[in-house]
Order: sequence, then C-alpha cells, then structure tokens
Amino acid sequence: MMRRWLVMLLLISAPATMYGADDKKDKDAGAPAIAHLRLSGSLDESPTMENPFGGSDSENLRMKLDRIKKAKNDPNVKALLLQVDGLEFGLFSFGKIDEVRRALADFRASGKKIYSYTDDIGGLDYLVTGAADVVCIPEAGSFGLLGLRIEMEFYKDTLELVRVKADFLTMGEAKGAAEPFTRTSMSPENRKQYELVLDDLYESEVVKGIVASRSAKKLTIEQVKKIIDEGPYTARKAQSLGLVDRLTYYDAIPDLIRKDLNNAELKLVKNYGKPKHAEDDNPLAVLGKLMNPPKKAANKKPKIAVIYAVGDINTGKGGGGLFGGNSVGSTTMIEAIQQAEKDDTVKAIVLRVDSPGGSALASDLIWHELKKSKKPVIASMGDIAASGGYYISMAGQKVYAEPGTLTGSIGVVGGKIVLGDLFAWGGVKTEVLARGKNSGAFSSGTMFSKSEKESITTLMQDIYDQFLDKTLENRKAAGTKMTREQLLKLAGGRIWTGRQAHEHGLVDALGTLDDAIADARSRADLPKDVEPELLILPEPVSFLDRFLESKSDTRLQSAIMPLVEKSPELRGHLRSLEMLLNQRNEKVWLLGPIGLRVK
Repeated sequence: MMRRWLVMLLLISAPATMYGADDKKDKDAGAPAIAHLRLSGSLDESPTMENPFGGSDSENLRMKLDRIKKAKNDPNVKALLLQVDGLEFGLFSFGKIDEVRRALADFRASGKKIYSYTDDIGGLDYLVTGAADVVCIPEAGSFGLLGLRIEMEFYKDTLELVRVKADFLTMGEAKGAAEPFTRTSMSPENRKQYELVLDDLYESEVVKGIVASRSAKKLTIEQVKKIIDEGPYTARKAQSLGLVDRLTYYDAIPDLIRKDLNNAELKLVKNYGKPKHAEDDNPLAVLGKLMNPPKKAANKKPKIAVIYAVGDINTGKGGGGLFGGNSVGSTTMIEAIQQAEKDDTVKAIVLRVDSPGGSALASDLIWHELKKSKKPVIASMGDIAASGGYYISMAGQKVYAEPGTLTGSIGVVGGKIVLGDLFAWGGVKTEVLARGKNSGAFSSGTMFSKSEKESITTLMQDIYDQFLDKTLENRKAAGTKMTREQLLKLAGGRIWTGRQAHEHGLVDALGTLDDAIADARSRADLPKDVEPELLILPEPVSFLDRFLESKSDTRLQSAIMPLVEKSPELRGHLRSLEMLLNQRNEKVWLLGPIGLRVK
C-alpha cells in the first residue's frame, strides 16, 4: 500500500511537461510528404499499452509495420526516410528481419522510394538498412557486416566453481537445451545441426538478402561473400563497392530527397503515423490515465484475434523478466484464448509465436485450449518457435514460419540444479527423513539416484511420445504425409530454419504474420477487400500495474541494471540463467537452445 501511495505522490508532483506532445492536427496535412520512421531497440513483438510518458518502448514491431503500410497507401507520401538507430538483435532475429524486409519491399513495389540512414553499419542491421533504394551513412561511418557466427556459452565449470552441479536428462540425441550447464563444449550432434542452420542463414538470409537488396548494383553471390570476407570498410570504400549509395549526414537527407524527386514542396513528417500523446496540464489527469488507462471501445465489427506467445513458457501468469524479455504464462494465455472464443465478433484466431519453449505442462495446457476452439486457428512463427513454441503451434490448422525462423527442437529435457555441495561448503548441514524410494527426485540437495533417473526417464519418454503424436496429428490434418519413423529423423531435438522446416514438412508455408492473418480471414469468410479489425491479446498490462505488480526485487534491479547497461553482453548470460531458474519448479521441459546467440 505504501508503495502505491508513494507512486501516486511522485506522479502528482511531477511537472506536466513530461507527458507527450500536443494532439493538434498537422498543419501540413494534405501536403506532399516524406514519411520518417525510426527503427531502434529490440523490435519486440509483445502487445503493448501506450506509455503515458511517451518513448519508443510503447511501440512494438507490429505498430512499426503498420506505419510503413500506412505510408505506402497514403497518396500524400512520396518517399520513406528510414532512420536505423541502435537496432538490437536477440537470440535469433531473422524472423523480425524477414518481416521488416517484406514490409519495405511492399512499400517499394508501390513505386515510392525508400531512403535509409544510419550513423554506422554494425552488422545484421544492414539487412534492414540495405533494403532501401538509397542507403546513406556519414563519411566517418563504416561498414561492419563481417559474416555470421553462432556463439554458445557453457557454464558447467563456472557452476562448479561455486559447488553447483547441473543434473539433466534429455530425450532426443540432439536435444541441446541443457548442454550449456552440463558440458564444456558442443556435442557432435549439436555442432552438426548448428552448422546446418548457420549455413542456411548465411547463404539465404545474409548473402542472398544482400544480393536481392542491391539488385541495382548487380552484385553476385561470389562478390558478396568476398566483400564480407574482406571487411570491415570505411564509408568511402563501402560506397565504391556498391553497399552504400550516399555519404551524407542525416540533416541533409530531406533536401537530398527533394532534389532526387524534383519536388521542393515535400514536407518531412517526423515519426509518421505514430500516435501522439495528448498534452495535459493537470498531473491528476495523467495519474488517472495511469490508474485507469483508456481502452478501445467495443464494437460489433468482425475481428481476428491475434494472440501473442512471446518469451519462455511457464505455468501461471506471464510477465516481464528482470533482465529483459518476457515469459508466456499458461494461465494468461488460456484466459486470452477463452476471451477470443467467447467474443462473438471474433471470427478466427492467429497465434503468433516467438518462444524457445519452456514448461512441458504449460505448453500442453495452452495447446489443449487452442485445440478446443471452434474457430479457425492459424499459427505464425516469428524469430523462434522451438520445442514448446513448436508444440503450441501444432494446434494451428495451418502453420506459417518466416524463412529465418528457428523452429523444431522436438525433444524433452528434465533435470535440476543441485545445490547440496554449495550449502555444505557454506556450512549448512542437512538431515533428511524420507519415505519412498524416489522422494528425492526433485530435491535440489542431491543428484539423481539410479532409481530416480529411471523414473524421470520414463516420464520424459511419455511426454516425448505425446509431442510426436501431436505433431503427427497436426501434420496429417494439414495434408502432409509423414510417418513416425520419418518424424523421428527430424525430431530428437534437432533445430531447423523456417526454410528447412518447410522443406521437411514441419511447417505448411513460409510467410509473415500478415499472410497468416489473410489465411485466417479467408477461413472466416471475411471480405478480402477490407482490412479486418484485430483484437490483440493478451491485453497489455497498464504502465502502473506493470510497475506495482513487478515480482522483481527493486533493490536487486538497482544494483545489477547499471552494470548490465554498461556491459550489455552480460544481459544474454543473465537472461539464460533467469530462464533456467524460471523452470526450476517444472518437472519436464520442452525448451529449445539457450545460451546461444547469432551475430
């Protein structure tokens, strides 16, 4: 209670000038325009509620893509200025890259030009920046796309330094989710599958992506590979190689566009299409919006529910993580699915998955609720839909993946982090009274006994069989002929890109979220010439509720986050550890690769 009143007092005393811009109509509305769009941050897909303080964190990937589409359809917009500023790519970001590139290609197909600007090309951001007609960087900038690499950290020796052990069992010869905690190097099976994934991403997403983007320069695959191998380059050298078109500063680009298009009347519309925050001189009114944020009015128009599953999958409620990222709570997801099912205006459901999986139980509960739906369900995979993420996708009548999606990883992991030696080293004495041969199976004090290991293995085999059965059931319903023996060769924890999964019949089609929505619209017999209204679920948590209901220790956050901000490479390690701890109360996991990054 004290915390709530403290927040209220702080907000009441805050100056009103903190809150957003005015909501006046643009005095230049109707004039020929250059639409400006800034891409930065992680391009998160999670549903978001408007942040009353403004800022880019209140806009997710879908909103960015909608603004590009709006600019394409706006007859007043003559060109798009894409400002790429600090894009952050996570574990695997090729799904997001595919989405943005498709949206930019659609804009260019309308006959309008895209001009992109970034201060410095650091790496994979070039797959977005380079998709423009005209790529601009300052003369002091550089080109730093040096290829693609997978980095996997192994924590076994680190854990043993503090007397901690990881005791894990896996179902599937290539199931590598536990390897970072049980090994000091990749197993041969995992190395083989990562090599296959890396080859596909490098050849198809990076090299062929650059060839397609720079088609006007007529670069060949061999030339692009040679360029990458010999980098990095200065801005001037990148320009001479056809990777960059103009060496200029950002403030000169509007005039450059006006000159190129021979139209001196073009107005630069900053942050085109981004909702403006109403200015309010009354801090109490702002506080009211925080406590009771306005909701979109209900209507009787037919809708498609887009349900987002973003983050690792856990039982209970979902939420944000201490070190970034999100978790997919089974309770939260089931409530969202039931809301869509009960809403008579919702005619179909699209499940958007960006998850490496997690709890086997939570994954199955979500799958079951989706299967119960009497409405069409279409699955759309984003960056990653592996293990439990793939499992819940098997509830879809049709499954779409991005070409660069990481998916598959059909396998099971079970285990625990053993702290007994750490406690003993710290002087903690433990005495045990037990009844039952396997009573210590889930104790954090000891490793699995032979009997416990046999029992857990039997449990995992049953979960694995269920996973295989649900996959075969879904593939058969989708019209893909696949025997159990054929599936076993694709399962076993093996990971695939979306492109490879499509070739093997693990997904039905390659496409974006918009493609999945169009499919759902068709199955629901909604008009093809009218954009369907979307109901985004789960409903985003308000700014204040998210703060007040945070499970994170604010003292721990205040101590750790400054270090993380100064050393962002720590975030990935800490997020992997947090993901592991989030699963500590789950008996069996359907978890894809963790501790793995593509650069």
